[in-house]
Amino acid sequence: MFGDLFEEDFSFISNNHCGKGKKSKPRESEPPAPRDSTNLSGIKNQGGTCYLNSLLQTLLFTPEFREALFSLGPEELGTLDDSRKPDAKVRIIPLQLQRLFAQLLLLDQQAASTTDLTESFGWSSHEEMRQHDVQELNRILFSALETSLVGTSGHDLINRLYHGIVVNQIVCKECKNVSERQEDFLDLTVAVKGVAGLEEALWNMYVEEEYFENDNLYRCGACDKLVEASKSAKLRKLPPFLTISLLRFNFDFEKCERYKETSCYTFPIQINLRPFCEQTEMDDSEYMYELFSVIIHKGGCYGGHYHVYIRDVDQLGNWQLQEEEDGLIEDKALRDTENGKETENPLAVLKGILSEEEAKQIPVDQLGQKLLEKKGVSWNKKYRKQYGALRKYLQNHPQIFQLSPDGNRVGLKETHKLLFKLDSRGRDLQSPPQKNDVQWNCEKTPPRPRATSAGCHWFDLNDSKVQPIKEKDLEKQFQGKESAYMLFYRKAQLKRPPEARGNPRYQIPEHLLNEMNAANTELQKKRAECDSASNGIDLHLHLSSCYKFHNGALHPSLSWKESVVDLTIDRRRTLGDLRQAVFQMLESWEGDMVLSMAKPLPAGLHLYQVLDGDELTLDGIGLADGADIFVWNGKEVGGTKVLTGPDHEPVVLNVLRLAEHNEGGKGQHFSEAQHVFSCSTSLGQLHSALAPAGGIILKNGSGAEGEAKNWEVFREEDMKETVRSVGLRDGCSVLILDSHDQSFVNVASGNLTAFTYDISWLQVKNFCGVEEEEKLVKITATIETVMSDIKMKAIRELQLEEELANESCLRPVNGNGKLLSPAAADVLPGFVLPEVPEDYTVKEAELKMGSLLGLCRGKAPASTQLFLYFMVGSDQNCSPEMEIVVEETASVRECLNLMLEKSGLSGDNWHLRRLDWCYEAGEALSQENATLKELNVCRGDTLVVTEGKLPEKGFLKIPIWWLKPSSHKKHGENAQDQVNGVTWKMDALQVSAAAAPPEPTHTGLDLCYAGRIEIAGEASLEDLKMQSVVPWHLCHGHW
Repeated sequence: MFGDLFEEDFSFISNNHCGKGKKSKPRESEPPAPRDSTNLSGIKNQGGTCYLNSLLQTLLFTPEFREALFSLGPEELGTLDDSRKPDAKVRIIPLQLQRLFAQLLLLDQQAASTTDLTESFGWSSHEEMRQHDVQELNRILFSALETSLVGTSGHDLINRLYHGIVVNQIVCKECKNVSERQEDFLDLTVAVKGVAGLEEALWNMYVEEEYFENDNLYRCGACDKLVEASKSAKLRKLPPFLTISLLRFNFDFEKCERYKETSCYTFPIQINLRPFCEQTEMDDSEYMYELFSVIIHKGGCYGGHYHVYIRDVDQLGNWQLQEEEDGLIEDKALRDTENGKETENPLAVLKGILSEEEAKQIPVDQLGQKLLEKKGVSWNKKYRKQYGALRKYLQNHPQIFQLSPDGNRVGLKETHKLLFKLDSRGRDLQSPPQKNDVQWNCEKTPPRPRATSAGCHWFDLNDSKVQPIKEKDLEKQFQGKESAYMLFYRKAQLKRPPEARGNPRYQIPEHLLNEMNAANTELQKKRAECDSASNGIDLHLHLSSCYKFHNGALHPSLSWKESVVDLTIDRRRTLGDLRQAVFQMLESWEGDMVLSMAKPLPAGLHLYQVLDGDELTLDGIGLADGADIFVWNGKEVGGTKVLTGPDHEPVVLNVLRLAEHNEGGKGQHFSEAQHVFSCSTSLGQLHSALAPAGGIILKNGSGAEGEAKNWEVFREEDMKETVRSVGLRDGCSVLILDSHDQSFVNVASGNLTAFTYDISWLQVKNFCGVEEEEKLVKITATIETVMSDIKMKAIRELQLEEELANESCLRPVNGNGKLLSPAAADVLPGFVLPEVPEDYTVKEAELKMGSLLGLCRGKAPASTQLFLYFMVGSDQNCSPEMEIVVEETASVRECLNLMLEKSGLSGDNWHLRRLDWCYEAGEALSQENATLKELNVCRGDTLVVTEGKLPEKGFLKIPIWWLKPSSHKKHGENAQDQVNGVTWKMDALQVSAAAAPPEPTHTGLDLCYAGRIEIAGEASLEDLKMQSVVPWHLCHGHW
């Protein structure tokens, strides 16, 4: 815990400060924020270092401690610059503590970092994220400092300021002999449980006596026997600074757990320690102590947060509480006639305050503080009832005040700031710079009026946040989960010199003053650069000489990069400054120069208002970062007059038309083209341009284009409306339907009756007559149109007799004129497949955009029927392919019987197989009682009627081959060689289970085919061998 800071052999001299535990510091893109109105600096929390921050702030606001530390020069401590030198003796901890104190006192930043200090402790990032006990840290930090300062003039710094002595005495009741033991302390630990407050706890410790009597006697050294005695403790030596640790955390032995004591425990602002001291004859001033720091713990015994209440002894901070000052300020405002008049007009007051600021914007809360200081009246007290809240008042005057996007900062617009300064009649409103002081931005945090009665005020330092508090706020820390944990008192006799009051530079070494001055200068520089960067805007200048006007918008003649010039300028500059900068960039420009706001639109670049008023600031006219400006003569571009303004914005519309066959690409149902129109174009002009031959226009609404309900028809009465007025914007779609497409539209209701994306063209060719009479017609349909409706439309379009509807069907046709099934139209050209069921929809029939159908004679199957192809045997050349229609609920046996009947075959020595991808007999349909639907036999499948009866369930048919005995055995060949030779010969046979029986012998292989045997699948090899004897006999003619 606490890294190397807790090691007993802690080394106070570092030979190499840049150790392996050193962390790289993150580079910040922006400078740290300046100090707030309190003029005090907080400390950043590294993750769990709030306890360290509270203790460091207490030590900082102990002036005698920090001045004693500052008195140690480089000749005793060394320098941080030498810490990297291998032989240098540098005392890192006191040097880093000096530097941190100087930053907290002088550096103009809201919060300082303790990273360098914790690195000098040897802490890792793990230690920085863990929270520890501040009482323990106090003792160990003092021990580390004492060790670090050995051999310097500050070797007794801790003892000199914090060392005290307690004496424990035992007095014999008989001989009055006094036995005593002396104890040193740097802090006192007092009980909290069962005690009302600090005075009672000290009384119990240093006034109450403990008696040895009855069975509990004391052995006196002088009497050499057990005697009655009394035991007591007293404070023998009081330190200048008394640190008191409260025992808030205890252990419950019954529950076996720790807990935090949150009962009420009072402590005084001033305390007289005379009753608790051994010597009481001195003046009361020797015993009087004043509270100046209270470290507070919020939370429980296993975690929480620390912050500290501190009394500003040297009055370094600006303390102001509005509610306590309201009465005094109001009286002062009423006595001041001039100010009283000015406060009647808050606009003039706020303008006057903001005109004094060098910074572009200040926090709104800080503006309220400045109003309180300058005019002697608070906004809430004087103006809120009549004008509302300050922030709301600023928002209601945008022509004068400029608020940040988040509304937390405000500034005066440049024109009003200039006018106010010119109207100030020479009054000097700027604060004079401080001489011989640290360089920081005094205008941002002007000195606050200091109370002369109390002198010192209290502040709450909570990590980076610092805020003033009242002295009575200390009473809130007497009890509860957020309560006092450590108390720090200082002797009332310790008086501060007058030159230290309000002077943060007091007693700081010169080298640290110079370092802080340089750091503040660098901070001011970075803030100025940051301010410039935050106020700098990048403008894109489009030069008219590089543009041409066509299709309703401006388009670059060259590439975009060559047509645009980028210019960076401060937003606080005027339009005249911008115009001058453009003139300087374009030395060859001749004639008038007009700057117009431009905006890239999907159609191209469009121009809006002309920028006028050279005295106005760029921010005032609304120029934002990344704005586009068109530089031209204000009339024409490339000889073409350019219409500007929002009334002539070009709009890009997606114009959709029902696509002809093969248009629009695969899977699309319409052709699409983009057209540009001015937003002021009337619908009548739009109709004339897009549908000159007649037709209707539909607009897509807010929903998906594929849904018919989202399409609206433009009626005749809408033709006078403009593109903008009917809600057409860039990217909107309009659908053009010619006269023969209007069957999809219910013009009366203005709705599209079919899904636009589902509208398809289908072509139907007549195959019912002779070849020369074949005609082709185009039928409009949707994916939900039923095939029977398409057939009836085709019959009417072909002018055929309607009686043909009962004797015809539709079949897909490929590009070669072959009748196909929908699924095979692309992959099996010329392969004849079944008719399309008439109760199928276009989607179910898998018909695509522009599909060609043939109107053929014959009745189409129902959706519950399967159109199948079959052949007898697997040789297509020997067996022609035949067709059959069966119910999908028919069994395999019923289907086989129908196929045998149509083939003119009979008998039960047949079975069905599927046709595999090689167009050969494949998997057998062995479940003869299963339905075709259960076996996933689909419409258009081809089955093979194969001779031979399938074995019963659980039996196998195995072909048997015999090896003929060879009388010519090769020299050196053994039996294993013969077996190996037979194996590869058998592989060459590739015998199929469905193939015809092979020849009894195979030439060149010494093999004989004996036939097939049927055997149970669970039979053993021995059974197979025995059953094979008969085929062997048949092969050889003997046993």
